[in-house]
Amino acid sequence: MHTAAPINKVYRKRLLQHRVGIALSVFAMSLGIAVLLWILATLLINGFAALSFTLFTETTPAPGSEGGGLMNAIVGSLMMVGLSTLVSTPIGILAGMYLAEYGEENKLAQVTRFVTDIMLSAPSIVIGLFVYTLYVANVNHFSGYAGSIALSLIAVPVVVRTTDNMLRLVPNSLLEAAFALGAPRWKVAMMVRLRAVKAGVITGVLLAVARVSGETAPLLFTALNNQFFNADMNKPMANLPYVIYQFAMSPYDNWRELAWAGALLVTFSVLALNILSRTVFTQKIPN
Repeated sequence: MHTAAPINKVYRKRLLQHRVGIALSVFAMSLGIAVLLWILATLLINGFAALSFTLFTETTPAPGSEGGGLMNAIVGSLMMVGLSTLVSTPIGILAGMYLAEYGEENKLAQVTRFVTDIMLSAPSIVIGLFVYTLYVANVNHFSGYAGSIALSLIAVPVVVRTTDNMLRLVPNSLLEAAFALGAPRWKVAMMVRLRAVKAGVITGVLLAVARVSGETAPLLFTALNNQFFNADMNKPMANLPYVIYQFAMSPYDNWRELAWAGALLVTFSVLALNILSRTVFTQKIPN
């Protein structure tokens, strides 16, 4: 009879702490969602108002001129992101397979995983300065190739980490069955282990593409910008992130409108890639 009161007191204290914690969590979530919706609403209102057919058919306008579009920036971004994807995908997948197969057996794999984790958290502007020092400063000009190199260095760790994590989810029983049939290790890795999680690996590639699509800082020191249409990647190349950065701070109304339109295009592209990676390429790991 004498222990009921202390127990009830402890229970009420814990219940109060629980409710306070839930209330703070709901408040933080509501605040974050409200800010996100505010940003999206502002982007949609201003972005859709600036959309037009000329956005995709004309190049960026000169200072003080009317009209203009983002054709050169759109093409430049597609070329650089496309080249960086072609470079980073095979390197990232092969490195991820190496870590999954030999990650616990030698020091090189452990060092590789450590360096990958560092590059995942490295500021993108540092990678841009790194490429500027090694490439741009030696060839004495900005170029689309330099931008692609910088974007590749950002995308590779994402693909490596995703591939490594996905391959580790494959059950040992599936691998042992393949080994029991006499398959060599390289064939088990390529034909069994990788094939079992191919959807997850593709998801990692798409997430890497989404990550580099909106990067501005590394392109400031590598590709820079080009007011005119240019398909030669050995020259300075226009790109959406830099154009948005430049036009958003300009005193010209049409430049700011184009900046809103470019921001809307980048946002929708990243959103589409994320939705694609989470729906179309969703796959269950075999038991």
